[in-house]
Amino acid sequence: MADATKQDAPEAVPPVDIVLQTIASLPGVLSAHRERDELVAIASSHPAASLFKLLRDAHGFEQVMDICGVDYPERPKRFDVVYNLLSVTRNLRLRVVMQVAEGEEINSVSDVWPSAGWWERETWDLFGVRFNGLADHRRILTDYGFEGHPLRKDFPLTGYVEVHYDTERKTVVYDKVKLTQEFRNFDFLSPWEGMTTLPGDEKARGDRR
Repeated sequence: MADATKQDAPEAVPPVDIVLQTIASLPGVLSAHRERDELVAIASSHPAASLFKLLRDAHGFEQVMDICGVDYPERPKRFDVVYNLLSVTRNLRLRVVMQVAEGEEINSVSDVWPSAGWWERETWDLFGVRFNGLADHRRILTDYGFEGHPLRKDFPLTGYVEVHYDTERKTVVYDKVKLTQEFRNFDFLSPWEGMTTLPGDEKARGDRR
């Protein structure tokens, strides 16, 4: 009887993830999943602002905690723009990811969250992703005369320019990078492994003189 009871018992049905289903059904969301127990939504980059207004007003994501970029040079849509949202009332976080091609503009969300302007400026500065509707596209982490976007994977390790103070001109000047010496290959072999005969070995071998 015990075996028959176990055999007839229905399999446990996993609980329905209502929050995940709700996020996945929003207009502009292409797919949604949980990653390490965190909500992640893959969304279309157009139109971005309407989706975020809906997330703020209808679903309680009152704050944007961060906006950042990720570079995948081998992809046709090279960049991921990642929005980390927080709902204080629901104690819930949501990561919205949008793929953007190089040279493509994405709509700014600075009218949804005014603080987003700082994060968008940083993403523009470090990755070169432009935001349509962002009032201020000045650099925020690098200098005004900086060339390129330093968090791109193809940005050279030495950069394009170097800065020094010119005592004759009494000002800071920018020059092209000049390597003071050629790159060298260093031998990291331990001297204890590389040397076959060490001073004092003759004592151990008994061939003292």
